[in-house]
This record gives sequence, structure tokens and C-alpha cells, in this order.
Amino acid sequence: MSDRLDSLPLRPELVGEVPYGAPQLDVEVQLNTNENPYPPSPRVRRQMADAAEKVARNIDRYPDREATELRQELANYLGFQLMKDNIWVANGSNEIMVQLLGAFGGPGRTVLTFSPTYSMYPEYARNTHTNFVAVPRREDFGLDSEDVLKAARENNADVLIITTPNNPTGTITPVKTIEEICEGFDGMVIVDEAYLEFAAEPLDSAITLLPKYPRLVVVRTMSKAFALAGGRLGYLAASSAVVDACRIIRLPYHLSSMSQAIALVALKNADEMLNKVGELRETIQRTQQWLKSKGLRVVPSQSNFCLFGRFEDRHDAWQKLVDRGVLIREVGPDGYLRVNAGTPEEMSKFQEALSEVLDEVKVLKG
Repeated sequence: MSDRLDSLPLRPELVGEVPYGAPQLDVEVQLNTNENPYPPSPRVRRQMADAAEKVARNIDRYPDREATELRQELANYLGFQLMKDNIWVANGSNEIMVQLLGAFGGPGRTVLTFSPTYSMYPEYARNTHTNFVAVPRREDFGLDSEDVLKAARENNADVLIITTPNNPTGTITPVKTIEEICEGFDGMVIVDEAYLEFAAEPLDSAITLLPKYPRLVVVRTMSKAFALAGGRLGYLAASSAVVDACRIIRLPYHLSSMSQAIALVALKNADEMLNKVGELRETIQRTQQWLKSKGLRVVPSQSNFCLFGRFEDRHDAWQKLVDRGVLIREVGPDGYLRVNAGTPEEMSKFQEALSEVLDEVKVLKG
């Protein structure tokens, strides 16, 4: 019996592909996956444990497939007069995106986004048999509505994905720009706001546009600001019709009782779960200034991470940091690396390690 992948009759577009994943190395400082480094307090963890124990009493039964209570609590958290029928939840924002492309993409349809951006988008498209197109952003990594609409026309796009703050650059797309895009585009507009809580104006959200544009969808996650990456909880805000479309696509009982219960505890303690967001926002702003002081080029970021470079050999720089016990991400445009905000101790070790590495590698100027 062969254990070789190439011995299987894979779909042609999967041949030669490898699984997605950021490196998970056993090093002291891990600043590569944009996580919130502050876990829930002992008090909240006890509440989560109690909720899990309660769920376990009926673990032989299926979960609420509509996640009714959780959707209502998420609507309450977001505000903007949203109701539970405007919210849908899934196993991370990854599943939300796959459901959206399953509903509105598919064979013969095109999803358009703007590079550099989140590296999973092509895989969402591939897995839903949706044609994927990425058009370069401006030189400053921002977006202009006229350019977006022109690209949409030229590529016959059915779905647009706009990421704000953009990953990996941290660049914000103003709500005014998104409104201009919605006004001029007839297809679905998906705005990925996974990191918006870290932005300077976290309430300046495309959610404000939902009453006016029924084909607009705003995607969020509890993995980042809520420090709930292990809980795997993503969600969207949209018209009830969009929610119904996702309910058609979703697998039965796609979100476990445990995930729902733990997310509910997190939401009921939202103030505490989010109390480090401001500190992390300030940390990455200070980090950007420090990187500039080292002669590095920094892309202005409004998230909990930033992109910096440019290195003649970024992999060599990345490896030298790993050798010193610091893991960041080798991602984005050629020559750049990305670091996310960590604890003060982690950031100190990052700066110490990078200072040493800069003496050993070549940084490109200009």
C-alpha cells in the first residue's frame, strides 16, 4: 500500500499543493500568528470550565445548530442595532469565508481581492471551485475605490474581498472608500475586519453600511482581540438573507456545544477579555517607531502586527531570529518580515535578537 500523496487521484488543482500553516516551532518567543498573548484570567477560566462541565452533561446530544444564544450575544457586543438574524457563526472566520464563497462563488464565478493580503484567500477560492484573482494594491498598500471598481469590471468579479486592517500590512481601508465600492459594484462585497478592534478607531466599521447595502458582509473573529484563538469562533454581520444563504451551505451541527459555551463566557466578560487590546495597540505603534530607528522600512499598521524590512535575504534574517529563540512570520512582499505585539518581555527579547541580527544581514535602502 502506497503512502504517497501523488499516488491518489487528487483533483488536478490540488496536485503539488501543500497544507497551509504558519510555522509552529518550539521557541521561547512566538510572535508569528498575531495572537493576543494574554490568556483569560483565572476567574474567567473557571467560568469557562464550569460552562464546559455543564455542556458535558449533555454531550451525547447535538448542539444548537442555529447557535441562537451566541448569535444574540454577538449582536449585543457589536451594537449598531444588529439582531441575531444579522449574525452568523462558524468554526473560525476561515469557515465563514468558505461558506460565503460556497454560497456566492463557485464554478464560473470570480472572487477578486487585492495583494498583498491574507494568504488563505486563494485556498478558500480553490476549495469552492471559485476563480481567484488578486490585483496589486497601491504602492502604499492602500486602496482607491476607482481602482477597485475598475479591477472588478476588468475581471468580471462576482465577489470582492477587502481586508481592513489588511493582513500582512496592517493598512486601513476607510469606510467611505468601502461605501463608494458598494455603490458602484453589484456583486457581493466581503469586508474582513478580523483585526479591527486593534485599530485606532475600532468603531469605524463597515457594519455601519449594512442597512444601506444588502450585498455587503462584514467578517469578524474572536481569535485575535478576544484571545480566543483556541476557541475557533468566527462570525459575520450582514442582512438576514446572507445569513440564510450561509445556513443553506453550512454542514449540520458545524459548531460544537463547547465552542458555543466558551464563546458565550468570553462575551459575557468582554470588557476583561479585551482589556489588553489598547496596550497591544500601543505596543505595535512603539515597535514601529523602534524599527524605524534601526533604519528599517516599516509599513504603517493599525493592527497588532507590523511589516518591516527590506532584507536582501529575508529568510536568512528570519532564521537568525529563530536561532535566537524568536519566531516571527516570513510573509508579504519580498524582503519583508512581520511581527505581532507580544508581552513586554517578549518584545524586549525580540528587539535584543533583531539588534544582533541586523549586524549580520544586509538591509536594502530606499
